[in-house]
Amino acid sequence: MIGKCEGIVVSEDSGVLRIQLDRPEKKNALTCEMYLAMASELQRANERDEIRAVLLYSAGDCFTSGNDLKDFLDTPPDGEKSAVMQFLFALSRLEKPVIAMVSGFAVGIGVTLLLHCDLVYASEDAWFQLPFVNLGLCAEGASSYLLPRLTGRVRAAELLLLGEPFSAETAYSHGIVNRVWSRGELFAEVEEVLHKLVSKPAPAVNGTKKLLARGTDRAVQQSLVEEMELFIRLLQTDTARQILSDLLNRSEP
Repeated sequence: MIGKCEGIVVSEDSGVLRIQLDRPEKKNALTCEMYLAMASELQRANERDEIRAVLLYSAGDCFTSGNDLKDFLDTPPDGEKSAVMQFLFALSRLEKPVIAMVSGFAVGIGVTLLLHCDLVYASEDAWFQLPFVNLGLCAEGASSYLLPRLTGRVRAAELLLLGEPFSAETAYSHGIVNRVWSRGELFAEVEEVLHKLVSKPAPAVNGTKKLLARGTDRAVQQSLVEEMELFIRLLQTDTARQILSDLLNRSEP
């Protein structure tokens, strides 16, 4: 282990920077502190030649339930310098390959962050949900741009406008994840992928990643900003504030 903040464990092994969401008692709900810690680690990874790949994964039975509601309402995003935007900018601009390993539920930004990863692997019992519209909010994380490119427009519209949960099998068929394994197989299979990836010439891997983003990188950055602008406006409406307040009240003991 090389670092830890509340809810994030960071370690490094054989050229892989491993970032683990570690709030299983809170379903790995994300706080501003966690976003800033991850942003810092991703920025450092870009600057260190010994880091060849980044792994995002979680502790417990849930990948992440999305934003920690109390933290989110106490410190709502307010623009490009907000904690969540710093994380999304760092992730979307990372020059090294990013692998995500998903088991259990991935909700909200737990799904949109996957769209910025290069390889995504899930367990058979993984479920995904983009509930923004249900909350009186809008797509975020550049999902309005990236998701249609993966799934096609009508499938993306179904996932974003209806906001219903969907299975790992659906995520695979829609092109959101690369492969699906049983929970018992997932870790070993992802480790094998990481071993293969870091054994390849880094300039070739990083250069190919850059080529894959050619023509879309500026659009992704623009989408991140435009979505956040609308997200902030919607968050200030009575409808969204009431929905989120009700959710928080139901979640608290």
